[in-house]
Amino acid sequence: MARLKVENLTKQFGLQKAVDGVSFEAKDGEFVVLLGPSGSGKSTVLRMIAGLESPTSGSVYVDDVPVNGLSPRERDMAMVFQNYALYPHMKIFDNIALPLQVRRLDDAEITKRVNATAELLQISRLLEKKPSEISGGEQQRVALARAVVRNPKVFLFDEPLSNLDAKLRVMARGFLKRLQKELNVTTVYVTHDQAEAMTMADRIAVLNSGKLVQMAGPTEIYREPIDLFVAGFVGSPPMNLLEGRLVEEGGLTYFAAGPMRWKVKLKGKRAVDVVLGVRPEDILVTDSPVPGTFKATIYVAEPLGSVQYLTLDAQGTKLLAQVGPSYDAVLNKEVYCGFGDGTAYLFEKESGQRLA
Repeated sequence: MARLKVENLTKQFGLQKAVDGVSFEAKDGEFVVLLGPSGSGKSTVLRMIAGLESPTSGSVYVDDVPVNGLSPRERDMAMVFQNYALYPHMKIFDNIALPLQVRRLDDAEITKRVNATAELLQISRLLEKKPSEISGGEQQRVALARAVVRNPKVFLFDEPLSNLDAKLRVMARGFLKRLQKELNVTTVYVTHDQAEAMTMADRIAVLNSGKLVQMAGPTEIYREPIDLFVAGFVGSPPMNLLEGRLVEEGGLTYFAAGPMRWKVKLKGKRAVDVVLGVRPEDILVTDSPVPGTFKATIYVAEPLGSVQYLTLDAQGTKLLAQVGPSYDAVLNKEVYCGFGDGTAYLFEKESGQRLA
């Protein structure tokens, strides 16, 4: 096991800062996911950790030892790429064995470790085949085996599941999470898929425009987003984000947007342009009015078996709500909806910072 620390890592390409002062730590055996959209800098961070890119400034440490001056080979990290990078002319056995051959281990030890790793990843039957003779999911396991057989201090994954179809991705992420916990190897995993991040990570580091925005466990990232970007990026389907204003009525402060009113508790914030965020599962939908609700009509209904998603039209404002599979969702039906206490979030529109 190893502890990985990234300290004020910066990478500049000409006038463009791809990574801007990123700092975080992955504890011994921890699974850390770098999550962000394309261009957020997450792959560049991973490549600097691996030694494939030199940082403009900042440092990478393994067990408090700086590794900036070391080559990728000397850092004792194993990296799995998006395209798997298997050698097409070599058998699967030789693809897995290559890192051990580079280290000049004896043949008996190589055979022992390759066979043990292949058994662990359930690919023993593939060892005599070539990459062109196996499926994409099997190629992904071979790439994993080549990383595992090295017994590295740190695993680095750069969107390794993105080439798989949807069903295989779900199966592969469960397998990979179980494998990482069994091996207990410190892992940094890059993805733009928030479902992968939420289901696999011990902690998620959310990046945007080269900066680390928030780092926390999946539940905290989902339920306590630090700003408007994290709130909108994490969650499937995404959070509803509604622009409005804070207004004073009867000595109380409300978020106001069209027919909606939501009481808020703030100190020193009045009559400011804001954005209210509420997740689909936190929207109450009823056929009869209850205190705090407002009228809307069903614009679209999307049944998914276990749940339904309703797009609601509240006087021109669209909201996505989650209801049960048996709810009678008729198009243009008039309903009443609202938000429970503690289920909606408030953000300052200009800065994106969370207010409540």
